[in-house]
Amino acid sequence: MKYDYLIVGAGLYGAVMAHELNKRGKKCLVIDRRSHIAGNIYCEEIEGIHVHKYGAHIFHTSNQKIWDYMNQFAEFNNYINSPIAVYKDELYNLPFNMNTFSKMWGIRTPQEVKEMIAKQVEEAGITEPKNLEEQCLSLVGRDVFEKLVKGYTEKQWGRDCKELPSFIIRRLPVRFTYDNNYFNDRYQGIPIGGYTAIAERMLDGIEVRTDTDFFTFCKENPDIAEKIIFTGMIDEYFGYRLGALQYRSVRFETEVLDCENYQGNAVVNYTEKEVPYTRIIEHKHFEFGKQEKTVISREYSSEWKVGMEPYYPVNDERNSKLYAEYRKLAEAEKNVVFGGRLGNYQYYDMDKVVEAALAKVEEIG
Repeated sequence: MKYDYLIVGAGLYGAVMAHELNKRGKKCLVIDRRSHIAGNIYCEEIEGIHVHKYGAHIFHTSNQKIWDYMNQFAEFNNYINSPIAVYKDELYNLPFNMNTFSKMWGIRTPQEVKEMIAKQVEEAGITEPKNLEEQCLSLVGRDVFEKLVKGYTEKQWGRDCKELPSFIIRRLPVRFTYDNNYFNDRYQGIPIGGYTAIAERMLDGIEVRTDTDFFTFCKENPDIAEKIIFTGMIDEYFGYRLGALQYRSVRFETEVLDCENYQGNAVVNYTEKEVPYTRIIEHKHFEFGKQEKTVISREYSSEWKVGMEPYYPVNDERNSKLYAEYRKLAEAEKNVVFGGRLGNYQYYDMDKVVEAALAKVEEIG
């Protein structure tokens, strides 16, 4: 046995595990099928701008322990996520707050907004929501649903809102204050210099091999490590023997524009179904860039197929049952730990990824 741990995936979960196990004196080998480390938080420098290659990542947490942990590896700026929504020729602030409602209905006070929402909820007449559309109508009424939820959600999930389970939006954050800060967390920001540098610091002194496929590598090196930490897709690990879990994938169209400032905000959502992309990211605004050019990425949501990059687990009833069956197989697998978004078939915010990795190290290390 050459290594104590083979860590499959050099994303945030794998990098935290490797860093912590290495600190405990364990010999780790990290492999990744991609040509780079940092997984989906990887940033590529273009025109002096840190481009979020796999979609926007904004670190936020209310857990001071996790915030302090991450600050070992980077200094964070004071970026506040305040997305804009575009519907036809109208602009709205997100999350739903007094700025949103004032623009939508021409009213100014929280009481007026509460009365308007209550009126529209009553008109919808839904007491037991059976799907996402009914759930939304019963929470915020028709105007907000039609303009800001329906088109975006149907593009994101590739399904009609009537076909989506209500639990996807069990609650909708509605604020009766003029506050555009998307997150309620105490700590928030973007690492100065981008996310890739965080992974580099976590993996400092640890052997890493990129462009390395786990399945091929293990056939050639069956006894390479005592234990495996697997952060890839749990169904792929088992050869899809029970069937493939469903994911949504995202395709990015990134381009350099010969202007200093394209849209005036880092994140602009397009909530009209007729617009094919879900949002446009202008990367320089994450770090308050003053570069002469700018880089934007349009995001197109699609159904995942084998060979594509999986992003969002489709946690409906069918997939949850299938995952539970894979989980049983995983628990029977000796000396393999399944972790991260794909290993646990669960969407995680970054702070929760770090938290889960630290908890797992305590358990096994």
